[in-house]
Amino acid sequence: MTRAADPHPAHPVADAARPEDPELAARAAELVRDAVLGDLARRVVAECGADVGLVGVPEPLPGSRPGSEGMVLRHWAGTRADLLHDVPVPAGLGLGGRALAERAPSWVPDYRAATTISHHYDAAVAAEDLYAMLTVPLMDGDTVHGVVYASLRAVVPFGDVRISAVGTLAKAATRALAGAAAWSRERPGGKPCEQSCGKPFDKPRTAAPVPPLTPREHEVLRWAATGRTNPEIAARLGLTCNTVTGYLKSAMHKLGVRNRTELALAARESGLVG
Repeated sequence: MTRAADPHPAHPVADAARPEDPELAARAAELVRDAVLGDLARRVVAECGADVGLVGVPEPLPGSRPGSEGMVLRHWAGTRADLLHDVPVPAGLGLGGRALAERAPSWVPDYRAATTISHHYDAAVAAEDLYAMLTVPLMDGDTVHGVVYASLRAVVPFGDVRISAVGTLAKAATRALAGAAAWSRERPGGKPCEQSCGKPFDKPRTAAPVPPLTPREHEVLRWAATGRTNPEIAARLGLTCNTVTGYLKSAMHKLGVRNRTELALAARESGLVG
């Protein structure tokens, strides 16, 4: 599971939704980012037929040269061991590092037999019994928000359908991450945050018209935006999973979105949460 040992605050977005300190806004945006990326790892497994989903987050790596790129595998789903948890990946190494360096998707039917990648992570890959692997960078213009991995415990070619499915999830997650990054650079009320950004936004965002959600739809939506699963929301609110699903589907229809990631972004842009 994705950082299952790290409990989420009761209301990470709501509690930091209107911070006076820009650092709190940045922290709230970080919580949104973690929720989006954790959800992405889970959905790669649940919706794309992968056995393991991983997400690498760009971070400065210890001992790396100034200006060099790298990431750390911070989110996971479907793993049996912990050898792929919190693993640093410099740009260019392994399949994920290749996707990070080339800014393009990359895949192999058999990771351990591939001749087009480095094999720095063979031991960890073998421990998970993984073979086929696909990596897709989360690109917003020239900015890389992360790299998502979809891995299978079998030697199989990646077909267009699975590649497209993972790519669609990656695009939706990227939109949410870009929105969270922009939101963290604004002060409450949409004013630019010069202290945290160094320079103001050229065009502060304006809130979109808010659809008429019911109070229960709004309450369920607020929890879903923090990355909680339907069973977790149902247990917290004393509802059935089917009821939670119904409220979320209704909210998605009203906001004109297709999945939970897009729902979280649309809700934030329209001012329904955060």
